[in-house]
Amino acid sequence: EPAYWRQHIDNIRHMRRHRNAPVDSMGCETLTDPNTPPAVARFHVLVSLMLSSQTKDAMTAAATRRLQALPGGLTPKSMASMEPEAIAQVIYGVGFWRRKGEYIHKTAKILLAEHNGDVPATIAELVKLPGVGMKMAQIAMAVAHNTVTGIGIDVHCHRIANRLAWCDTAQKTPEHTRVALERWLPRELWGEINLLLVGFGQQICLPRGPKCHSCLNRDICPAA
Repeated sequence: EPAYWRQHIDNIRHMRRHRNAPVDSMGCETLTDPNTPPAVARFHVLVSLMLSSQTKDAMTAAATRRLQALPGGLTPKSMASMEPEAIAQVIYGVGFWRRKGEYIHKTAKILLAEHNGDVPATIAELVKLPGVGMKMAQIAMAVAHNTVTGIGIDVHCHRIANRLAWCDTAQKTPEHTRVALERWLPRELWGEINLLLVGFGQQICLPRGPKCHSCLNRDICPAA
């Protein structure tokens, strides 16, 4: 296992203690309506994850709220009945908005036809859905179904794990990083690590110009 990894995590927890990064107030965990039925709430989680790819949290949250405010609400039935282009116009502003309009429409139809209108509860079924990759599937399992099956690795987690030398996959994909981390990171930490690192990556360990001077790991980070 990597050197100092436990200290790295403890320090990041301390730096993240206020939970005031964009992901904390606008991540998929925050975008469900508590008054909706559980299956619809799970669909909100899935759609917000689909919208989040290549898109900042504020834009993802705004687009999700616009879908929720539609006359039919944000449900598999309402999304299946809307034309993909109409969905795309509502979510305009997110990355690849036209493509995501198609993905949401197709996914809604699949959920109605094959899953009784609910979000599937296995990774294998989730990654079959249009526009849903491994990262989204892992986070959907954790947030929508309260079941941790793996680590959700996005670009922030991928970058930070390599900067801290937790793995050597910088020239590879986030999926390579997920596999590498799951080999040694204790399973009880899998559910926590995504949100912890994403917020850290948004506030301190930035893609460009990381704020190493204010990072508690600066003396034990190979990249500092």
